[in-house]
Amino acid sequence: MNKKTAIKRLIFIILVTIIGICLSIFSFPILGTTYDFNGFANSIKLGLDLKGGVVAVYDCSEIEGMEGSLDDKIDATVLRLGELLTSKGYTEAVVTRQGTNQIRVEVPDVDNSKVLLDMIGEPALLEFKENQDDKEAKLTGSHVQSVEAGYQQGEWGVSIKFNSAGTVIFAEMTEKAYNNNNAPIYIYLDGELISQPAVQSVISGGTTFISGSYDQESAEAFALQILSGTYSVSLSLSSSEVVSATLSDGAITKSLIAGLIGLAIMLIVIVLLYKDLGLLASLALIINAVLMIFFLMAVPYVQLTLPGIAGIILSLGMAVDGSVIIFERIKEEYASGKKMHNAFNDGFKRSVNAILDGQITTLIAAVVLAILGTGTIKGFAIVLLIGICVSLFTSLVVQRGLLKIYLALNAKNPKRAGLVREEKANEANR
Repeated sequence: MNKKTAIKRLIFIILVTIIGICLSIFSFPILGTTYDFNGFANSIKLGLDLKGGVVAVYDCSEIEGMEGSLDDKIDATVLRLGELLTSKGYTEAVVTRQGTNQIRVEVPDVDNSKVLLDMIGEPALLEFKENQDDKEAKLTGSHVQSVEAGYQQGEWGVSIKFNSAGTVIFAEMTEKAYNNNNAPIYIYLDGELISQPAVQSVISGGTTFISGSYDQESAEAFALQILSGTYSVSLSLSSSEVVSATLSDGAITKSLIAGLIGLAIMLIVIVLLYKDLGLLASLALIINAVLMIFFLMAVPYVQLTLPGIAGIILSLGMAVDGSVIIFERIKEEYASGKKMHNAFNDGFKRSVNAILDGQITTLIAAVVLAILGTGTIKGFAIVLLIGICVSLFTSLVVQRGLLKIYLALNAKNPKRAGLVREEKANEANR
């Protein structure tokens, strides 16, 4: 790489980083549209301890006559509750298992627990029957994959999607009904007939849209009725409470200021110790922070909590540690008598294993905590997992690229990089 190309690449990286910082911090209207860009940092979903909200805990028990293990049923119900809350606009809601037979529901930024409890409702037995006098139903709520109110072909209604087994059964039922002069399918909830849509065609795709004299409100209410029959376990409310934010807005602002001050001090120390290499590390760390903020905003189901902030700090520390390892290896290689170019290449190669050892060990721990942990522990693990992945990228890719650019700009002045030759170094590699 020649010097001119290196300068262009460095300028490009700096400009992209500045743009990333602006997109992370500032909010502004998007020209030509009615939308506002809110900034990555402002769009990060906050957990209960930072934003407050409602927490509800449900005890789970078997539904009589439903097959499968209780563990599998609870897991299925967790997914169903998550889909329900997301479909109602509570995209920041977190539904997790607690203990062996409980489900914990956390919805930030809600100050009325009754709204949440009414939305979840009480589980009911959902059945689809070919005839009103059928004693047993071939198709039940356990065969339903998703339910959503919607507007299709000028009508409000409810879209129901079945799983693979339900798709086969529903196709058979609609074929019989269609051949029987468009007979209806009878839908029961806890033994009460709630709908009897006529079958206009054989439905083999596993998705049906039930329409009629619905408006938006009644269609959404009907969808909730259907959803209440898709839970795989019986839910009994154990406790519910409105939780206040642990940190006020002022405390969060002060914490951010303290974090920025600490980051600035760390960057100054790195520059003093490693000179030009410290500047490269500072640029890499800023890129790391921008990427971290972006992924915290973009990755689904991530909620930033107080433990999550600790995960961010830990991952940034590991990013700095990666830079320090690289620079120390480079200093060792140069001190032994190698030329700058060879010292940079060999030093980086020697540092890779050490960086991977530390990062992957922490990565494994984060994965285990994310799988087995609940609540704040899981939140900490997910944030740390994102941070480690970003840190690995900046240490092994971004830092490597910056070192190549630096070599093209300065391959003959080791003092600017803080490199010192040992007095009796072997000069064979010079």
